[in-house]
Amino acid sequence: MRAMVLAAGLGTRLRPLTGSISKPMAPIVNRPVMYHILRLIKKHGFVEAVANLHYHPHAITNYFGRGQQVGVELRYSLENELMGTAGGVKNVQKYLEDDTFLVISGDALTDIDLTRLLEQHRESGCIATLALKKVSDPSRFGVVIREESGRILGFQEKPARGEELSNLCNCGIYVFEPAIFDYIPRDTFFDFGTQLFPEFVARDIPFNGFEIDGYWNDVGSLTQYRIGNFDALTGKVKVEIPGKERRPGIHVGKGTRIARTAVLKPPILLGDYCRVGENASLTGPLIVGDHSVIENGASLEGVIKWRAAQTGAGAKVVGGIIGRGAYIRDDVRIGDRAVVGDRCVIGAGSVLDPEVKLEPFTVIEADSHIQ
Repeated sequence: MRAMVLAAGLGTRLRPLTGSISKPMAPIVNRPVMYHILRLIKKHGFVEAVANLHYHPHAITNYFGRGQQVGVELRYSLENELMGTAGGVKNVQKYLEDDTFLVISGDALTDIDLTRLLEQHRESGCIATLALKKVSDPSRFGVVIREESGRILGFQEKPARGEELSNLCNCGIYVFEPAIFDYIPRDTFFDFGTQLFPEFVARDIPFNGFEIDGYWNDVGSLTQYRIGNFDALTGKVKVEIPGKERRPGIHVGKGTRIARTAVLKPPILLGDYCRVGENASLTGPLIVGDHSVIENGASLEGVIKWRAAQTGAGAKVVGGIIGRGAYIRDDVRIGDRAVVGDRCVIGAGSVLDPEVKLEPFTVIEADSHIQ
């Protein structure tokens, strides 16, 4: 069996983090979310896959190559114009049409049992099977209405609280029979959720949805991105955490140096070749990317810090997300849930209020106050 990874989206709800990368490359515990997806499909026996690309495609191809590091033979389908979820699958029909196949979002954080989903699909005898997840707030999602047998009867898009007809959302993980291609037009934008599946309902074509037991997070917003990272760090979702656990809850990558006077309170992940200075204070949940520097007396609490970002002496960051290569100079103060894009420079003594968002390459002068 083969799989298709949907990786062409723009990731607009993750801006400014996706200003210079595509959403599937957003790191979860220091590895792209798509890395975890490919490792998951490999675990369940899928050793051949194709990914569609559009936004910052070279970031994906340069990182994954032919898939050697994840154990999956990986091919790519470049879309000069977005084709939609179903249209993107139609583009690679020749690769997928010989057998039952899996389609999975490249920006979903999940550890669901794909083997069981495949078994349920085959038992149903339907053309399509959707993975569904019970959610506490259906108003944030499109929900799926189904019979007890699993047959899907309809959909409800982000229902108002109290008006929901279901609490099962579509996870963007599907198992299809090759006959699905007969219902997808060529060379045009076409979407599973808004076009194909409602057409199946209207035409009374049977297809099923099964509730999954595992973890699922669509990493679709900055809030969910933070939650997903910290859920991975604390083991709520089963993914590989790089580095070695030097003591309970403290994972440290190779070549990383930590000053003896630094104070670390788990859970924490420090990537490869990081440096933590004297009297630095690191309070989890905290994730620090490879090649990052935390200078003397700096304080980080509840932060996600991407690769090669530097935090100056005496700086204090609470609950923020710091992009790749960003430089937070000495004595900067960054408030809760602020987001600093890739390669920004924050001048010494500056203050960023809570929830401030800076686009990549922004330069803030010293002693500025950004509200």
